[in-house]
Amino acid sequence: MKQAGKTRFAPGALSGADPQLLSALAGKEAGRERDVAFRARRVVAASLGVMRDQKEGRKRGRALALAAILMVILALGPLVWRLVDELLAGESLTDMAIQVTLLACLLWVAILAAALVAGWMRKGS
Repeated sequence: MKQAGKTRFAPGALSGADPQLLSALAGKEAGRERDVAFRARRVVAASLGVMRDQKEGRKRGRALALAAILMVILALGPLVWRLVDELLAGESLTDMAIQVTLLACLLWVAILAAALVAGWMRKGS
């Protein structure tokens, strides 16, 4: 039946149609779909937050490692400079000044190694 631009179906014409398809077309399942979309959105937002936290942790680790390396270079730099300068000036390894400088360099390396081992031990436990 057709009346003034509207299509009407006979009551028994849709009896073979899928009821789920009809409810989806009519918009009766919108609430359930909205809940699924909100749940998916929350999961994605939580995953994004975790990924950002991991990225910040990696950046912080890199920054601390770079700072530690720079501090070691700044601490050992003058000692190594003095040692090389005295050796190039013709001094021998038996001179007291060179031996003290060499011992100081070795002490700094030992302190650095002890700090690294302590950090690894603390991280392991």
